[in-house]
Amino acid sequence: MTNLKETRPVFASLGGKPPADIFASLPTPCYIIDESALIKNCEILRSVMENTNCKILLAQKAFSNYDFYPLLSKYISGTEASGLYEARLGKEKMPSREVHVFCGAYGENEFDELLLYADHIVFNSPSQLRKFGAKAKACGKSVGLRINPECSTQTDHEIYDPCAPGSRLGTTREQWDMQMTEELISLLDGLHFHTLCEQNSNALEATLASVEKLFGDTLPRMKWLNMGGGHHITKQGYDIALLEKCISYAQSRWELQVYLEPGEAVALNAGYLAARVLDIVENKGIKTAILDASAACHMPDVIEMPYTPPLYGANSEITEPIGTEHIYRLSGPTCLAGDIIGSYSFGHDLCEKELLLFGDMAIYTTCKNNTFNGMPLPDIWKRTKEGDFIKLTSFGYKDFEYRLGRQK
Repeated sequence: MTNLKETRPVFASLGGKPPADIFASLPTPCYIIDESALIKNCEILRSVMENTNCKILLAQKAFSNYDFYPLLSKYISGTEASGLYEARLGKEKMPSREVHVFCGAYGENEFDELLLYADHIVFNSPSQLRKFGAKAKACGKSVGLRINPECSTQTDHEIYDPCAPGSRLGTTREQWDMQMTEELISLLDGLHFHTLCEQNSNALEATLASVEKLFGDTLPRMKWLNMGGGHHITKQGYDIALLEKCISYAQSRWELQVYLEPGEAVALNAGYLAARVLDIVENKGIKTAILDASAACHMPDVIEMPYTPPLYGANSEITEPIGTEHIYRLSGPTCLAGDIIGSYSFGHDLCEKELLLFGDMAIYTTCKNNTFNGMPLPDIWKRTKEGDFIKLTSFGYKDFEYRLGRQK
Protein backbone atom coordinates (compact mmCIF):
# COMPACT_ATOMS: atom_id res chain seq x y z
CA MET A 1 0.00 0.00 0.00
CA THR A 2 1.35 3.42 -0.91
CA ASN A 3 0.44 6.82 0.46
CA LEU A 4 -1.46 7.82 -2.66
CA LYS A 5 -3.80 4.81 -2.39
CA GLU A 6 -4.91 5.39 1.20
CA THR A 7 -8.71 5.11 1.28
CA ARG A 8 -9.56 3.99 4.82
CA PRO A 9 -12.28 6.03 6.60
CA VAL A 10 -9.91 6.76 9.45
CA PHE A 11 -7.97 9.06 7.12
CA ALA A 12 -10.94 10.43 5.18
CA SER A 13 -10.54 13.99 6.45
CA LEU A 14 -7.15 14.26 4.74
CA GLY A 15 -8.88 14.42 1.40
CA GLY A 16 -6.51 11.94 -0.24
CA LYS A 17 -3.40 14.03 0.41
CA PRO A 18 -0.33 12.25 1.87
CA PRO A 19 0.64 13.34 5.40
CA ALA A 20 3.90 14.93 4.32
CA ASP A 21 1.93 17.43 2.24
CA ILE A 22 -0.18 18.46 5.23
CA PHE A 23 1.78 17.97 8.45
CA ALA A 24 5.44 18.39 7.44
CA SER A 25 5.75 21.76 9.19
CA LEU A 26 4.58 20.45 12.58
CA PRO A 27 7.12 19.34 15.19
CA THR A 28 6.91 15.66 16.10
CA PRO A 29 5.65 13.88 17.97
CA CYS A 30 2.39 15.78 18.09
CA TYR A 31 -1.33 15.14 18.29
CA ILE A 32 -3.65 16.75 15.75
CA ILE A 33 -7.38 16.92 16.46
CA ASP A 34 -9.44 17.39 13.32
CA GLU A 35 -12.39 19.74 13.72
CA SER A 36 -14.16 18.60 10.55
CA ALA A 37 -14.11 14.95 11.69
CA LEU A 38 -15.53 15.95 15.09
CA ILE A 39 -18.34 17.83 13.39
CA LYS A 40 -19.16 14.84 11.21
CA ASN A 41 -19.44 12.61 14.29
CA CYS A 42 -21.54 15.16 16.15
CA GLU A 43 -23.97 15.46 13.27
CA ILE A 44 -24.59 11.71 13.43
CA LEU A 45 -25.13 11.86 17.19
CA ARG A 46 -27.47 14.82 16.89
CA SER A 47 -29.51 12.91 14.31
CA VAL A 48 -29.98 10.06 16.81
CA MET A 49 -31.09 12.56 19.46
CA GLU A 50 -33.56 14.21 17.10
CA ASN A 51 -34.99 10.89 15.91
CA THR A 52 -35.54 9.47 19.40
CA ASN A 53 -35.57 12.38 21.87
CA CYS A 54 -32.79 10.70 23.80
CA LYS A 55 -29.91 12.67 25.31
CA ILE A 56 -26.25 11.99 24.50
CA LEU A 57 -23.34 12.87 26.78
CA LEU A 58 -19.61 12.99 26.15
CA ALA A 59 -17.74 10.42 28.26
CA GLN A 60 -14.69 12.50 29.13
CA LYS A 61 -12.57 9.48 30.01
CA ALA A 62 -12.10 8.98 26.26
CA PHE A 63 -11.85 12.58 25.07
CA SER A 64 -11.49 15.61 27.31
CA ASN A 65 -9.84 18.24 25.10
CA TYR A 66 -11.98 21.09 26.38
CA ASP A 67 -10.99 23.54 23.65
CA PHE A 68 -13.58 21.66 21.60
CA TYR A 69 -16.33 21.73 24.25
CA PRO A 70 -17.94 24.90 22.86
CA LEU A 71 -18.26 23.09 19.52
CA LEU A 72 -19.58 19.87 21.10
CA SER A 73 -22.10 21.75 23.23
CA LYS A 74 -23.91 22.78 20.04
CA TYR A 75 -24.73 19.14 19.38
CA ILE A 76 -24.84 17.07 22.58
CA SER A 77 -26.54 17.28 25.98
CA GLY A 78 -23.53 17.45 28.28
CA THR A 79 -20.67 15.51 29.82
CA GLU A 80 -20.20 12.31 31.79
CA ALA A 81 -17.48 12.13 34.42
CA SER A 82 -15.75 9.26 36.19
CA GLY A 83 -14.79 11.32 39.20
CA LEU A 84 -14.34 14.72 40.79
CA TYR A 85 -11.93 16.37 38.37
CA GLU A 86 -13.78 15.31 35.24
CA ALA A 87 -17.02 16.55 36.79
CA ARG A 88 -15.41 19.92 37.47
CA LEU A 89 -14.01 20.05 33.94
CA GLY A 90 -17.44 19.40 32.45
CA LYS A 91 -19.07 22.03 34.67
CA GLU A 92 -16.47 24.70 33.94
CA LYS A 93 -15.84 24.04 30.25
CA MET A 94 -19.38 23.11 29.13
CA PRO A 95 -21.37 25.12 31.68
CA SER A 96 -24.60 25.29 29.70
CA ARG A 97 -25.01 21.51 29.59
CA GLU A 98 -25.69 18.67 32.01
CA VAL A 99 -22.96 17.09 34.13
CA HIS A 100 -23.34 13.41 35.07
CA VAL A 101 -20.92 11.44 37.21
CA PHE A 102 -20.40 7.78 38.03
CA CYS A 103 -17.59 6.46 40.22
CA GLY A 104 -16.96 3.00 41.64
CA ALA A 105 -16.90 4.58 45.10
CA TYR A 106 -16.96 8.17 46.35
CA GLY A 107 -14.80 9.40 49.20
CA GLU A 108 -16.18 11.57 51.99
CA ASN A 109 -13.40 14.09 51.42
CA GLU A 110 -14.55 14.81 47.86
CA PHE A 111 -18.32 14.39 47.90
CA ASP A 112 -19.23 17.89 49.07
CA GLU A 113 -17.18 19.41 46.26
CA LEU A 114 -18.68 16.98 43.76
CA LEU A 115 -22.12 18.32 44.66
CA LEU A 116 -21.01 21.70 43.33
CA TYR A 117 -20.55 20.32 39.82
CA ALA A 118 -22.75 17.29 39.13
CA ASP A 119 -26.41 17.33 38.10
CA HIS A 120 -26.78 13.53 38.08
CA ILE A 121 -24.87 11.35 40.55
CA VAL A 122 -24.85 7.59 39.98
CA PHE A 123 -23.82 5.22 42.76
CA ASN A 124 -22.26 1.83 42.25
CA SER A 125 -23.73 -0.01 45.22
CA PRO A 126 -26.62 0.12 47.69
CA SER A 127 -24.16 0.89 50.49
CA GLN A 128 -22.88 3.99 48.68
CA LEU A 129 -26.46 5.01 47.92
CA ARG A 130 -27.26 4.63 51.61
CA LYS A 131 -24.23 6.68 52.60
CA PHE A 132 -24.57 9.61 50.19
CA GLY A 133 -27.93 9.39 48.44
CA ALA A 134 -30.04 11.46 50.81
CA LYS A 135 -27.42 14.20 50.91
CA ALA A 136 -27.30 14.36 47.12
CA LYS A 137 -31.08 14.41 46.95
CA ALA A 138 -31.30 17.20 49.49
CA CYS A 139 -28.98 19.27 47.28
CA GLY A 140 -31.31 18.86 44.32
CA LYS A 141 -29.28 16.25 42.46
CA SER A 142 -30.79 13.51 40.32
CA VAL A 143 -29.76 10.23 41.93
CA GLY A 144 -29.12 6.95 40.16
CA LEU A 145 -27.81 3.45 40.81
CA ARG A 146 -25.66 1.43 38.44
CA ILE A 147 -27.05 -2.03 37.80
CA ASN A 148 -25.31 -5.14 36.50
CA PRO A 149 -27.55 -6.89 33.94
CA GLU A 150 -25.21 -9.93 34.02
CA CYS A 151 -25.13 -10.06 30.23
CA SER A 152 -21.57 -10.39 28.92
CA THR A 153 -21.31 -9.39 25.28
CA GLN A 154 -17.53 -8.91 25.26
CA THR A 155 -15.51 -11.48 23.33
CA ASP A 156 -12.41 -9.54 22.31
CA HIS A 157 -11.50 -7.48 25.39
CA GLU A 158 -12.29 -9.29 28.65
CA ILE A 159 -10.62 -6.56 30.70
CA TYR A 160 -13.50 -4.29 29.66
CA ASP A 161 -16.31 -6.68 30.61
CA PRO A 162 -18.17 -5.28 33.65
CA CYS A 163 -20.54 -8.25 33.59
CA ALA A 164 -17.81 -10.83 34.17
CA PRO A 165 -18.31 -13.11 37.19
CA GLY A 166 -17.23 -11.30 40.35
CA SER A 167 -17.37 -7.87 38.75
CA ARG A 168 -17.14 -4.93 41.15
CA LEU A 169 -19.19 -2.73 38.82
CA GLY A 170 -22.93 -2.41 39.21
CA THR A 171 -25.60 -3.98 41.44
CA THR A 172 -26.89 -7.41 40.47
CA ARG A 173 -30.51 -8.34 41.00
CA GLU A 174 -29.49 -10.65 43.83
CA GLN A 175 -27.71 -7.76 45.56
CA TRP A 176 -30.72 -5.53 44.89
CA ASP A 177 -33.12 -7.97 46.54
CA MET A 178 -30.87 -8.37 49.55
CA GLN A 179 -29.95 -4.71 50.16
CA MET A 180 -32.39 -2.32 48.47
CA THR A 181 -35.01 -1.17 50.95
CA GLU A 182 -38.06 0.87 50.00
CA GLU A 183 -36.37 3.89 51.53
CA LEU A 184 -33.36 3.48 49.23
CA ILE A 185 -35.49 2.87 46.15
CA SER A 186 -37.40 6.06 46.87
CA LEU A 187 -34.15 8.02 46.53
CA LEU A 188 -33.66 6.87 42.94
CA ASP A 189 -34.50 8.87 39.86
CA GLY A 190 -32.86 6.48 37.45
CA LEU A 191 -30.85 3.37 36.70
CA HIS A 192 -27.56 3.16 34.81
CA PHE A 193 -25.87 0.28 33.02
CA HIS A 194 -22.63 0.26 31.06
CA THR A 195 -21.64 -3.06 29.51
CA LEU A 196 -20.37 -2.34 25.99
CA CYS A 197 -16.96 -1.55 24.49
CA GLU A 198 -16.60 -0.69 20.80
CA GLN A 199 -19.72 -2.69 19.93
CA ASN A 200 -22.64 -2.57 17.54
CA SER A 201 -26.25 -2.08 18.57
CA ASN A 202 -27.05 -5.81 18.55
CA ALA A 203 -25.03 -6.01 21.79
CA LEU A 204 -27.20 -3.26 23.25
CA GLU A 205 -30.33 -5.09 22.15
CA ALA A 206 -29.20 -8.23 24.00
CA THR A 207 -28.24 -6.24 27.08
CA LEU A 208 -31.52 -4.32 27.14
CA ALA A 209 -33.44 -7.60 27.07
CA SER A 210 -31.50 -8.71 30.15
CA VAL A 211 -32.14 -5.37 31.87
CA GLU A 212 -35.86 -5.78 31.25
CA LYS A 213 -35.83 -9.35 32.53
CA LEU A 214 -33.97 -8.53 35.75
CA PHE A 215 -35.05 -4.95 36.49
CA GLY A 216 -38.17 -4.39 34.42
CA ASP A 217 -40.34 -4.28 37.51
CA THR A 218 -38.39 -1.29 38.89
CA LEU A 219 -38.09 0.78 35.72
CA PRO A 220 -41.66 2.16 35.75
CA ARG A 221 -40.70 4.01 38.94
CA MET A 222 -37.73 5.70 37.25
CA LYS A 223 -37.45 9.03 35.44
CA TRP A 224 -34.46 8.02 33.33
CA LEU A 225 -32.37 5.11 32.12
CA ASN A 226 -28.72 5.64 31.23
CA MET A 227 -27.49 3.03 28.74
CA GLY A 228 -23.84 3.93 29.26
CA GLY A 229 -21.15 4.04 26.60
CA GLY A 230 -19.30 1.68 24.29
CA HIS A 231 -21.75 2.30 21.45
CA HIS A 232 -19.75 2.56 18.21
CA ILE A 233 -22.39 4.87 16.73
CA THR A 234 -20.14 6.80 14.36
CA LYS A 235 -18.23 3.80 13.05
CA GLN A 236 -18.90 2.87 9.44
CA GLY A 237 -21.41 -0.01 9.35
CA TYR A 238 -22.96 0.64 12.77
CA ASP A 239 -26.67 -0.22 12.83
CA ILE A 240 -28.14 3.12 13.88
CA ALA A 241 -31.69 2.01 13.08
CA LEU A 242 -31.46 -0.77 15.69
CA LEU A 243 -30.00 1.64 18.24
CA GLU A 244 -32.91 4.02 17.71
CA LYS A 245 -35.33 1.10 18.01
CA CYS A 246 -33.83 0.15 21.39
CA ILE A 247 -33.98 3.73 22.65
CA SER A 248 -37.57 4.24 21.51
CA TYR A 249 -38.64 0.92 23.00
CA ALA A 250 -37.24 1.81 26.44
CA GLN A 251 -38.72 5.29 26.45
CA SER A 252 -42.11 4.03 25.37
CA ARG A 253 -42.13 0.91 27.54
CA TRP A 254 -41.24 2.64 30.80
CA GLU A 255 -42.05 6.30 30.03
CA LEU A 256 -38.63 7.61 30.93
CA GLN A 257 -35.75 9.62 29.47
CA VAL A 258 -32.93 7.62 27.88
CA TYR A 259 -29.33 8.78 28.10
CA LEU A 260 -26.30 7.49 26.20
CA GLU A 261 -22.77 8.44 27.20
CA PRO A 262 -20.34 7.45 24.43
CA GLY A 263 -16.80 8.75 24.42
CA GLU A 264 -15.22 7.03 21.47
CA ALA A 265 -18.17 7.72 19.17
CA VAL A 266 -17.77 11.47 19.73
CA ALA A 267 -14.12 11.62 18.65
CA LEU A 268 -13.75 8.44 16.58
CA ASN A 269 -11.26 8.96 13.73
CA ALA A 270 -11.00 12.64 14.67
CA GLY A 271 -7.32 12.80 15.52
CA TYR A 272 -3.81 11.82 14.51
CA LEU A 273 -0.42 11.29 16.07
CA ALA A 274 2.42 12.41 13.82
CA ALA A 275 5.85 10.90 14.42
CA ARG A 276 9.20 10.58 12.68
CA VAL A 277 11.68 7.74 12.29
CA LEU A 278 14.78 8.22 14.47
CA ASP A 279 16.65 5.04 13.63
CA ILE A 280 16.27 1.62 12.03
CA VAL A 281 17.87 -1.44 13.63
CA GLU A 282 17.87 -5.08 12.56
CA ASN A 283 18.15 -8.19 14.71
CA LYS A 284 17.62 -11.77 13.53
CA GLY A 285 16.20 -10.48 10.28
CA ILE A 286 13.60 -8.28 12.02
CA LYS A 287 13.79 -4.62 11.04
CA THR A 288 12.63 -2.22 13.77
CA ALA A 289 12.05 1.47 13.19
CA ILE A 290 12.47 3.46 16.39
CA LEU A 291 10.22 6.51 16.39
CA ASP A 292 10.08 9.70 18.42
CA ALA A 293 6.62 8.59 19.61
CA SER A 294 6.06 5.88 22.20
CA ALA A 295 3.26 3.35 22.55
CA ALA A 296 3.79 3.19 26.32
CA CYS A 297 3.76 6.98 26.78
CA HIS A 298 1.72 8.48 23.97
CA MET A 299 -0.77 5.79 22.96
CA PRO A 300 -1.06 3.57 26.05
CA ASP A 301 -4.18 1.73 24.86
CA VAL A 302 -2.01 0.11 22.17
CA ILE A 303 -0.43 -1.88 24.99
CA GLU A 304 -3.32 -1.97 27.44
CA MET A 305 -6.12 -2.89 25.03
CA PRO A 306 -4.08 -4.22 23.13
CA TYR A 307 -4.45 -3.26 19.47
CA THR A 308 -2.45 -2.12 16.45
CA PRO A 309 -3.33 1.45 15.44
CA PRO A 310 -4.00 2.36 11.80
CA LEU A 311 -1.05 3.92 10.00
CA TYR A 312 -1.39 5.98 6.84
CA GLY A 313 0.01 4.19 3.78
CA ALA A 314 0.79 0.97 5.65
CA ASN A 315 -0.89 -2.33 6.37
CA SER A 316 -0.85 -4.11 9.73
CA GLU A 317 -2.51 -7.26 8.37
CA ILE A 318 0.73 -9.00 7.49
CA THR A 319 0.79 -12.47 5.93
CA GLU A 320 4.53 -12.55 5.17
CA PRO A 321 7.18 -13.31 7.81
CA ILE A 322 8.47 -10.35 9.79
CA GLY A 323 11.80 -9.40 8.27
CA THR A 324 10.54 -9.56 4.72
CA GLU A 325 11.40 -6.54 2.60
CA HIS A 326 9.34 -3.43 3.47
CA ILE A 327 7.98 -5.00 6.68
CA TYR A 328 8.95 -3.15 9.83
CA ARG A 329 8.21 -3.36 13.51
CA LEU A 330 7.58 0.15 14.84
CA SER A 331 8.64 1.00 18.38
CA GLY A 332 9.16 3.86 20.78
CA PRO A 333 12.52 5.07 22.11
CA THR A 334 11.94 4.16 25.78
CA CYS A 335 13.81 1.49 27.75
CA LEU A 336 10.71 -0.74 27.86
CA ALA A 337 11.43 -3.72 25.63
CA GLY A 338 7.72 -4.05 24.97
CA ASP A 339 7.30 -0.46 23.78
CA ILE A 340 6.09 -1.82 20.45
CA ILE A 341 3.44 -0.06 18.37
CA GLY A 342 3.02 -2.89 15.90
CA SER A 343 4.32 -4.45 12.70
CA TYR A 344 3.43 -2.98 9.31
CA SER A 345 4.13 -3.56 5.65
CA PHE A 346 5.04 -0.59 3.48
CA GLY A 347 5.36 -0.04 -0.24
CA HIS A 348 8.91 1.27 0.23
CA ASP A 349 11.91 1.21 2.54
CA LEU A 350 11.60 3.47 5.57
CA CYS A 351 14.27 6.06 6.15
CA GLU A 352 15.35 8.31 8.99
CA LYS A 353 13.26 11.48 9.51
CA GLU A 354 10.35 10.02 7.53
CA LEU A 355 6.98 11.30 8.71
CA LEU A 356 4.48 8.66 9.84
CA LEU A 357 0.85 9.36 10.70
CA PHE A 358 -1.18 7.17 13.07
CA GLY A 359 -4.95 7.47 12.87
CA ASP A 360 -7.78 7.50 15.43
CA MET A 361 -5.57 9.18 18.02
CA ALA A 362 -8.03 11.67 19.51
CA ILE A 363 -9.38 9.10 21.98
CA TYR A 364 -7.63 7.63 25.04
CA THR A 365 -4.40 9.49 24.22
CA THR A 366 -4.15 13.10 25.38
CA CYS A 367 -6.24 12.25 28.46
CA LYS A 368 -4.23 9.12 29.26
CA ASN A 369 -0.61 9.70 28.21
CA ASN A 370 2.35 9.80 30.60
CA THR A 371 6.01 10.82 30.95
CA PHE A 372 7.60 7.43 31.65
CA ASN A 373 11.39 7.64 31.09
CA GLY A 374 11.05 11.40 31.11
CA MET A 375 9.50 11.28 27.66
CA PRO A 376 8.14 14.68 26.62
CA LEU A 377 4.40 14.92 26.09
CA PRO A 378 3.49 15.72 22.47
CA ASP A 379 2.10 19.12 21.59
CA ILE A 380 -1.61 19.23 20.79
CA TRP A 381 -2.76 20.95 17.61
CA LYS A 382 -6.15 21.76 16.20
CA ARG A 383 -6.78 21.36 12.49
CA THR A 384 -9.66 23.67 11.68
CA LYS A 385 -12.38 22.79 9.22
CA GLU A 386 -10.66 25.22 6.85
CA GLY A 387 -7.44 23.22 7.10
CA ASP A 388 -5.45 25.67 9.24
CA PHE A 389 -3.39 24.63 12.26
CA ILE A 390 -3.69 26.16 15.73
CA LYS A 391 -1.45 25.04 18.58
CA LEU A 392 -3.66 24.32 21.60
CA THR A 393 -0.92 23.55 24.08
CA SER A 394 2.71 22.52 24.39
CA PHE A 395 4.66 20.76 27.11
CA GLY A 396 8.22 20.83 28.41
CA TYR A 397 10.51 19.81 31.24
CA LYS A 398 8.51 21.74 33.84
CA ASP A 399 5.45 19.58 33.17
CA PHE A 400 7.54 16.49 33.94
CA GLU A 401 9.14 18.06 37.02
CA TYR A 402 5.90 19.42 38.45
CA ARG A 403 4.37 15.97 38.96
CA LEU A 404 7.32 14.58 40.91
CA GLY A 405 8.29 16.90 43.72
CA ARG A 406 8.12 20.11 45.70
CA GLN A 407 7.88 23.29 43.67
CA LYS A 408 10.23 26.11 44.66
